Amino acid sequence: MTKSAVSLVQFTDQHLFGDPSRALRGVQTLPALQATLAAAAADISACDAVLATGDLVNDDPGGYAHIRDEFGALGKPVLCIPGNHDDLPAMHAALSGAPFQLGGCFDAGAWRVILLDSTIPGETGGAMSQATLQQLDDALRSAPDRHALVCLHHHPVPMKSRWLDTVGLTNPGDFFEVLRRHRQVRAVLFGHVHQALDEMRDGLRVIATPSTCSQFKPLSDDFAVDDAPPAWRTLQLHADGSLTTALRWVTR
Repeated sequence: MTKSAVSLVQFTDQHLFGDPSRALRGVQTLPALQATLAAAAADISACDAVLATGDLVNDDPGGYAHIRDEFGALGKPVLCIPGNHDDLPAMHAALSGAPFQLGGCFDAGAWRVILLDSTIPGETGGAMSQATLQQLDDALRSAPDRHALVCLHHHPVPMKSRWLDTVGLTNPGDFFEVLRRHRQVRAVLFGHVHQALDEMRDGLRVIATPSTCSQFKPLSDDFAVDDAPPAWRTLQLHADGSLTTALRWVTR
């Protein structure tokens, strides 16, 4: 029997270091993640899976031990994709096996969640490789009767921030071309931008979530840090294909 809704909780851009005291832009990233997970405990308890949408570490493979400890203790499937600060071989080595899933598809209820790698080795910006575009097309073609949520790290739409839009997805046209071929796509979810977005773009709902550590100032021409606290997002994927979501902030 199909569940009436699938519940997900998204955490993104943890930027962890091996040293638990290390900070990024004045925020100690491990304590910030721990505070976010604690604040989100009720949402996590009620969810079907947790999403970790990239930049789990900050160029430090030692941070994956903390990811394994913190997320592994939640008692939920943890669906992971890499970001530009992740080390793919180290990520796969550290997070192989349950409860972690790296990439691929997660089917629940009437939905398929598709997890894509948008990273380019050594680059801050991202791209959809031909292999990843084919993976996306195959994932959608093989489940035409499931509603689809497509997840990646880099933003495939402009954020109206001059500096930030130089490090987004470099071939969004190719990405949206694949999505337009499949009518069951309901939304695109991403991280990377350290700020919130929930809009209709190119006929699709696009949703971004702030980081579990520090945030970027929206609509800024030049790099600027916002004073907003860590955050997480809840998503309810309903059997009729609709999606409801709430952004939640850690109270200081």
